[in-house]
Amino acid sequence: MPAVCMNSISTIPCRDDAEPPQFGAVRTAFAQFESHALAGGEPDWLISLRRRELTRFLEAGYPTRRDEDWRHTSLEAVSALPFTIADSADPDDRFGQLLAGSTFSSVSGRRLVFLNGHLITALPRAEQSNDGVYLAGLARAVREKSEILRARLMADSENGSDGSLGALNLAFAREGAVVIVPANTVVDEPIILVFVSSPRIAGERTHVRNVIVAGPNSRATVIEHYIGLGTEPSVTSSVTELHAGQGAVLEHLKLQDEARSVFHLATLQARLESSSNVNCHSFALGSRLARQNVLATLAGEGIEAVFNGLYLGDADRLIDHYLSVDHVAPGCTSHEFFNGVLDDKATGVFYGRIQVRQHAQKTDAKQTNKNLLLSDDAAAHTRPQLEIYADDVKCTHGATIGQLDPEGLFYLRSRGLPIATARRMLIHAFAGEIIERVSCRAARDVLDRLVWERVERTRHVAESNQ
Repeated sequence: MPAVCMNSISTIPCRDDAEPPQFGAVRTAFAQFESHALAGGEPDWLISLRRRELTRFLEAGYPTRRDEDWRHTSLEAVSALPFTIADSADPDDRFGQLLAGSTFSSVSGRRLVFLNGHLITALPRAEQSNDGVYLAGLARAVREKSEILRARLMADSENGSDGSLGALNLAFAREGAVVIVPANTVVDEPIILVFVSSPRIAGERTHVRNVIVAGPNSRATVIEHYIGLGTEPSVTSSVTELHAGQGAVLEHLKLQDEARSVFHLATLQARLESSSNVNCHSFALGSRLARQNVLATLAGEGIEAVFNGLYLGDADRLIDHYLSVDHVAPGCTSHEFFNGVLDDKATGVFYGRIQVRQHAQKTDAKQTNKNLLLSDDAAAHTRPQLEIYADDVKCTHGATIGQLDPEGLFYLRSRGLPIATARRMLIHAFAGEIIERVSCRAARDVLDRLVWERVERTRHVAESNQ
């Protein structure tokens, strides 16, 4: 009979083997969290689901480098931190200044803003239109859209593809954004979700769970923006579930630009139905360690999907992307384009996996990862992978790791350009391959300016300016 750990709220079985000491803090935090959830009237099905997910995490533990998908990324620094759930905080002047100067502040659209994983209701609400779009925090949505949320979250739990970190997220995520676009609805302006972390002590954890549903034949753009204040080491855990209905056209853009002391652990789970057209963009510019999982299922025929990413690393930062695209049905197209620019002692990791099932004939899949190293100490690990069980397909993959093209530099310098300008232009063009695929013009323009500014700061460009 397994050992049992008791508290006043729930009974969670212990592992038979020696349990890591930090798991005691996880249990204590969950008991407090669950007490607040019960007091807040959270539905029974969600409380039960949280208990199940906590058990799943405690049984599996944190991923380690012994796991194939994590062989280049260690979470020892994360597991060694104290385990404290971030409390709600009142917006202060620093928060207001950060928000006012944030990347998408000039982009018009409906917004939700979260601080330490809590929805900020004191901010002016975005203008509500009569198009029927549902935009709310998770805590409210589980009451107002219980049937949809229960189906989505239960499916996540039963699938389990997001691993132990996804289980930990669902156990503790009290908030997140819920976006539901009705069928045959066109949303002209982007829906912008801003997540601000402002840790007060080391080890604070923020867990958010987002659900985005685009109904059949709808069209929308959703932007997730992660930024932060402070210097204390902290953890942001984010899971976004995206569902594109039949014939939906959806653009999803994520900009991760958190403080350098943050560990950012995130998953995007996407299920695409027949004839949908979905573009997902990941821009990783911040944090100390960033891990982004993209788990996509192309479940119907005639789907067109693009998974697009740009990561910029300097100092000793580590940026890790793991992609799994599952072609279940015939006649679908998926293209993956990921570019990395790495300076100093930064490390980039890309592991891309495309699976083509036996019945997924006429699949067109392409996977490309290119890494630009600006320093001899920077490193990139890339592993594109194809698993093909059908015979009538067109699938390719490729990866490159290298430095700036000397012929390109020579050509630009021969036209009279200074070395700094030439380097900057080549780096910007390399990043621009990814930026130009963003369809939303307003978002594309501000991203282009942001990346240009970050390129200016890279040591090997800044030094050549002197």
